[in-house]
Amino acid sequence: MYEKAKFLSSGDSGLILEVGNRISKEVNRKIRALCYCIEEMQLSEVIEIIPTYTTILVLYNPLIISYEELSKKLRDIEKSIDDVQLPPPKVVHIPTLYGDGYSTDLKYVAEHNELTMEEVINIHSSRDYLVYMLGFTPGFPYLGGMSERISTPRLENPREKIPAGSVGIAGNQTGIYPIDSPGGWQLIGRTPLKLFDPKREPSVLLKAGEYLRFQPICKEEYEVICKEIKENKYEIKKTAFEGDE
Repeated sequence: MYEKAKFLSSGDSGLILEVGNRISKEVNRKIRALCYCIEEMQLSEVIEIIPTYTTILVLYNPLIISYEELSKKLRDIEKSIDDVQLPPPKVVHIPTLYGDGYSTDLKYVAEHNELTMEEVINIHSSRDYLVYMLGFTPGFPYLGGMSERISTPRLENPREKIPAGSVGIAGNQTGIYPIDSPGGWQLIGRTPLKLFDPKREPSVLLKAGEYLRFQPICKEEYEVICKEIKENKYEIKKTAFEGDE
């Protein structure tokens, strides 16, 4: 049984459902269940649903429905989610090149945690990470589940430009930069995959609620995948999640 969400107004066309006050799989499951049920209703008045760690922003057309009317619809949906069977989550495999000039801070991460670089790579790529939310830049995944053994502080002075595809660590989080952007995360590798591509449909590769698995590759494999992506021949590998939801 879930606690009731708090409903808050966000401007004249937004409604926020505050589902919890902590980052947890339980809160995330309710967020996913609510999003799934709202999407299944195919409400014409709903423009977009944006999940975060603990909230959902529902953007709606105020010319079709009022805040009060939408609140009632969403509250009715909320009452029915305890027994919702969510579709089994997928694991998106992210080929990642660690080293070979693409891991600016891998050595530092290893030294900070009194590990070898190989141990950092093995630990980082040995588990499935839950995509809690997307944000910061288009398609940037906020992931849960990184081992504390490789936790490393952010850079004291953020870099002005980090290349798209860079895999980084900041504190007890890991993530991937979808586009060239400033950032202060410790860089340990790079993926040739495009997490955001405005010419692609959908433009964002990952979804909240999916899992992500880093798959170590060598430089030759990296270059082959880059070529296949450029020629639109590369197929993203997705498998069923076999862990405990």
